[in-house]
Amino acid sequence: MGPADAAILETFVVPRYLSLFGDLALEMIVEGEEAQVVHLDCLTGFPDRGIAMKLLGAHIYGVDSSSHAIELAKAKAATMPEMVSDYRQADGYPVPLPAAAFSHGLSLQAPAHPDGRARVLGELARLLAPQGQALLAMPVRGSFQEVLDLLREFAVRSEAAELGTAIELATLVRPTPDTFAHEVEAAGFDYIDVSTRLATLSFQSGRDFFEDPVTRLMILPELRAQLGVGEAPRAFAYVRDAIDKYWSDGTFELTVNIGCASGRRKDGQ
Repeated sequence: MGPADAAILETFVVPRYLSLFGDLALEMIVEGEEAQVVHLDCLTGFPDRGIAMKLLGAHIYGVDSSSHAIELAKAKAATMPEMVSDYRQADGYPVPLPAAAFSHGLSLQAPAHPDGRARVLGELARLLAPQGQALLAMPVRGSFQEVLDLLREFAVRSEAAELGTAIELATLVRPTPDTFAHEVEAAGFDYIDVSTRLATLSFQSGRDFFEDPVTRLMILPELRAQLGVGEAPRAFAYVRDAIDKYWSDGTFELTVNIGCASGRRKDGQ
């Protein structure tokens, strides 16, 4: 992520999209004194200010692979004297932070694929002290269904069987609340709770959807990775035109099923 995209993410994506996940995580966070919080894949540092306001005296450590996002997170934190923070750029896991040193750990926008979620949960399990709380938020099963339906329509009309299979896998790869809870338990957590809520994102046209920063930076990269490069360009062109055709008299509304899982690190793990 370059400096321009980091600024766009902070200005447009955080309030319109990431806030949906951050607000739910803040509702579920367990309050405590002298909290040590690790934020994996923290991007520009949202919702760290909200965490600092809820966990007074907390020390927040943010880690992300984008140096530009980290620089923006540091610049924001410098304007908040009440917030104690430490942001670091790091690629991959394990991150350069000590094991069993944190009371809270979170990650927004966990990977859609179960293997990716398992890596995030494994790193949170390494970092958290016994009884430390992990919070993992992401779009769960049922998200982006309108786009997936249009992609499925394209695959049927084009007789693109391989693309059709990829679309079905993209639909099923996201966890349900039950499978989300099982994944957290398998990573070494108990006292598990999963909360969900529905939200919609509105777009005025197919062009508006594809040019929106939320779509460009958060939704499309993952869909493209899931569908592969073969038919994807034609498929997404079909989606753009279909939005204009089917929603010509109104706004296109995209469903996002917001999910957040909470678990406490088991003793002796």
